[in-house]
Amino acid sequence: MTYRPFGSDLVYLDYNATAPTRPEALEATLAAMRTVGNASSTHRSGRDASDRVDLARRQVGDLLNCSSGEIVFTSGATEANNLALRAAFARGGKLVTSAVEHPAVLETARALTAERPGSLALVPVNEYGLVDLDDLRATLATGDVAIVSLMAANNETGVLTDLAPIVEAAHERGALVHTDATQLIGRLPIDLAEMDVDLLSLSAHKFGGPQGVGALFTRRGISLPYRPLLIGGGQERGWRAGTLNVAGIAGAGAAAEAARVALAAEVSRVAQLRDALERSLVEQVGDCWVNGKLDQRLPGVSSITFGGAPADAVLAAMPDVAASEGSACSSGAPTPSHVLLAMGRSREEADSTVRFSLGYATTASDIDRAASSVVRAVRQVRAALAAPL
Repeated sequence: MTYRPFGSDLVYLDYNATAPTRPEALEATLAAMRTVGNASSTHRSGRDASDRVDLARRQVGDLLNCSSGEIVFTSGATEANNLALRAAFARGGKLVTSAVEHPAVLETARALTAERPGSLALVPVNEYGLVDLDDLRATLATGDVAIVSLMAANNETGVLTDLAPIVEAAHERGALVHTDATQLIGRLPIDLAEMDVDLLSLSAHKFGGPQGVGALFTRRGISLPYRPLLIGGGQERGWRAGTLNVAGIAGAGAAAEAARVALAAEVSRVAQLRDALERSLVEQVGDCWVNGKLDQRLPGVSSITFGGAPADAVLAAMPDVAASEGSACSSGAPTPSHVLLAMGRSREEADSTVRFSLGYATTASDIDRAASSVVRAVRQVRAALAAPL
């Protein structure tokens, strides 16, 4: 039987904001909540809590193909990004990132470099949202770069960053590499034994775990003068003080394991559903196009601009479909998408763009229903705007 986390009234296409909790994650979270024990305690209840954390650490490590000892649990990717950038920037030197990063990276980078003029370098992107490797190399050639931070997959367009040559170029100049892989994890395979990034951030709720828990991968052997955001008992190898969120961590581990097992089948299935949605909308709605590098995207993400139809009005006109204007972290903001503007889109085009993101529970029926609702909503909005006052 297909898992329906929303009932039958809503087509949920906002996985990039948060994925529905996987049943395996819910079961593990509830099981941990039914017990009592601090993972730092040495008695039996404490050891039981510690065992749940250890299992989750192994499960997340298995999903990333890294050692469990390289996983630091956090409250989410935002905290992991902050930890990674603060630690690497403390080495001295410049912080290099791109113009299309998530605010959790961009705003952290700006805050860290505010008191050190010239220490932040923003690399531009092309019309597809891709960083030009030659531009990055030119930035690295100026010398004294502490860290390069580039997201593995863009949260608005789904465009994938080819990290291998970036890592090679950065390491040649003695810089560390961090990637915010929040949208990639659980959607495409990743092998940290092959991908030589130094630091990686993730958030469990993006692949079906509970909200409020994430992790930072720190490659064994790198030297970092880390500066914990929370100071106290020294949990998580000193990276993050405070009593561990055992229930959340257990749910994150179970979600990681479920995602790993189903990943191969889900990649192809979800990509086919996304392509079907795009075909249907492009065929039925005039003056509409898909943003980003179409052959270099996450399988379940589609950023579509509907000319002459503001996204907020389109979304309001289809209450049976959950989608987004862009990043959930920026919803309600008065400014258009910084990602689309950096890609050369106009403000009007950015304001008329809807992000659809699919995932493990999306069905073909969902796509048929969503396509009908979107077509109806866009036509309704355009007609309303064209009507004489």
